[in-house]
Amino acid sequence: MADATQPAVPDNIQRILLARHHAPSGVLGKHPLDEASVTVRAFLPHAAAASVEEMTLEPVANAPGLFEWRGPREDLPEHYRIDWTDAGGARHSAIDPYNFAPQLSDFDIHLINSGKHWHAYRVLGAHAHNADGIAGTLFAVWAPGAERVSVVGEFNRWDGRCHPMQVRGGSGIWELFIPEIGAGVLYKFELRNRDTGAVMVKIDPYARQFERRPQTACITTGESTYAWNDGDWLTHRAGWDWQHAPMSVYEIHLGSWQRDEHGEFLNYRTLADRLVDYLADTGFTHIELLPVTEHPLDASWGYQTTGYYAPTSRFGTPDDFRYLVDRLHQAGIGVLLDWVPGHFPRDDFALARYDGTALFEHEDPRLGEHRDWGTLIFNYGRNEVRNFLVSSAMFWVEEFHIDGLRVDAVASMLYLDYSREDGDWLPNKFGGRENLEAIDFLRELNVTVQGHHPGTLIIAEESTAWPQVTRPTELGGLGFAMKWNMGWMHDILEYFKQDPVHRQYHHDQLTFGLLYAFTENFVLPFSHDEVVHGKRSLLYRMPGDEWQRFANLRLLYAFMYAYPGKKLLFMGCEFGQGDEWNFDSQLDWYVRQFPLHEGMRTLVRDLNRLYREHPALHTHDFEWQGFDWIDCHDAPQSVLSFVRRGGERELIVLCNFTPVPRTNYRVGVPAGGVYREIINSDSEYYGGSNLGNSPVVLAEPTPWMGREFSLSLSLPPLGVLILEHA
Repeated sequence: MADATQPAVPDNIQRILLARHHAPSGVLGKHPLDEASVTVRAFLPHAAAASVEEMTLEPVANAPGLFEWRGPREDLPEHYRIDWTDAGGARHSAIDPYNFAPQLSDFDIHLINSGKHWHAYRVLGAHAHNADGIAGTLFAVWAPGAERVSVVGEFNRWDGRCHPMQVRGGSGIWELFIPEIGAGVLYKFELRNRDTGAVMVKIDPYARQFERRPQTACITTGESTYAWNDGDWLTHRAGWDWQHAPMSVYEIHLGSWQRDEHGEFLNYRTLADRLVDYLADTGFTHIELLPVTEHPLDASWGYQTTGYYAPTSRFGTPDDFRYLVDRLHQAGIGVLLDWVPGHFPRDDFALARYDGTALFEHEDPRLGEHRDWGTLIFNYGRNEVRNFLVSSAMFWVEEFHIDGLRVDAVASMLYLDYSREDGDWLPNKFGGRENLEAIDFLRELNVTVQGHHPGTLIIAEESTAWPQVTRPTELGGLGFAMKWNMGWMHDILEYFKQDPVHRQYHHDQLTFGLLYAFTENFVLPFSHDEVVHGKRSLLYRMPGDEWQRFANLRLLYAFMYAYPGKKLLFMGCEFGQGDEWNFDSQLDWYVRQFPLHEGMRTLVRDLNRLYREHPALHTHDFEWQGFDWIDCHDAPQSVLSFVRRGGERELIVLCNFTPVPRTNYRVGVPAGGVYREIINSDSEYYGGSNLGNSPVVLAEPTPWMGREFSLSLSLPPLGVLILEHA
């Protein structure tokens, strides 16, 4: 009980004792008494006795855990050490963290509050720092709704009374420099809400590393000493004419691509060595990683992110991840990352109601909740939230040399009524359903990242008819580099599921996409979303017996590679995995021993090589000049024929979407002379029936389909022929 004979404890000290002080440096640390004397106060709630520079700190009456020393100024160094003994007799020693001036610059704080600090990750979070020649860690966090914020960790028994932080004016930003805290230390932030008094223990939104799930603590990191060896790649990327270059993407979930002999995850470094060899052989130009941003739940595949600045610890350390990217770059393979700024999970240890208020999200659930996924939606109208997200994108490009981001669920960001019933959403200020704040955020994201880092790509997974997604912001567009062509993908898979005898009645699903193919910069995606949730694998979405299923899948892939647009294929699809994707185990690599599966992979390898080597297949992926129908009307025979061109070169493509061979099939061609088959998806090398044509075919002066010359060809069943003019 308080001693009634002692003076009452001043309010500012009482707030320290109750862990409610927003400016502890005004009470703790060293303070002048007069010109010659100072007082030192330290709050040590676990101490039985304490001293400063071997001079006794006296307990303060009626203030349990508060110690004080008074004496001549010259008896203390500028930064002094406090020693204390706990009730168990253990000794502890630390340099007083409350004897340092504020470390964050006013300009950095101004930029963050203005939403214009594109490198906020260098300011907020936990950073190795040197103050007045003393090494330690500078902690900083944005929490404007908090009455008090503390750093808690294994170094202070996770006790929020020990290291309260200092708020910087009305910015909502809190900071504390703790000397002698190095890398590898577990920590979180403890926050007390100003209005309710509720106390929460939260992760650092800017943390660079986390414990391996199910644990959730952040880990302090030092400056990376990783020595990059991808300078040639970065130089190439800066001048890369990506619009006219080949780009075929291998989409991968690192946790289920391959595992070790015990079924456990592989380290980033082991994955790097295996992936480089595999991708170099298979011929993909890029790899796209399902989110490696830290996440608590394996079953979310990474799409419910909690650590927007940390590679998941499932596969190793941040430097291990740097090694993965570096090795891929050295092999000439670009690295894209799935990134999720559209929503975040409700986990109570993470961003949800971070300081006891709707800080990162909206307060109104009609704006702040995503009903389908049970997640929360970012408040894009808040400067610091936009800053958090744009800075995250910059972080992955700058710290890990990522070549681009695929932005997940863009449609859910653009529309206020996305997947909502009437009355369950709020219109914008003009009465419309467009999310104006999200639009502004996406434009800022694209301009900032792609403007600062030429050659990087921000790609939208956007499934609606929103106009000008990939057009420059100055022309009214959103500024993305590319957009997934979800409409084409759905139409094509819907067509391919038809029994071939009925395909003539669905011919328009093959041709409709060319009406809009050049309105955006499209990627043609056969992604993870098409092989989960009961949809079955691509192989088993094909009709027919085993031979026809494989032939249909070869036809699908060859058609995609011949069609305008960049290419994307999910892992396992390249060798015709039979089972639906399971995130909890590795791919069925054993099936490669069977000729039909290995033949599929051989075809994909040859298609990648053909796509890279022939400008006609990639130079004008986004421009009408690269495509011309020869005949799109042969629905009765389910045959398409078209020209792909690039520069001076032209390729003739014929697709037979039935198992009926078409002999003596005549097709008009642009010029006379000799034509050569450069790929036949029905080749015996790929597991086909090997129906084709002579190595060279002579064009006849027989006008056909509006062209002066024509070829008489044998079209293989469920096959694609690509011919070049010799």
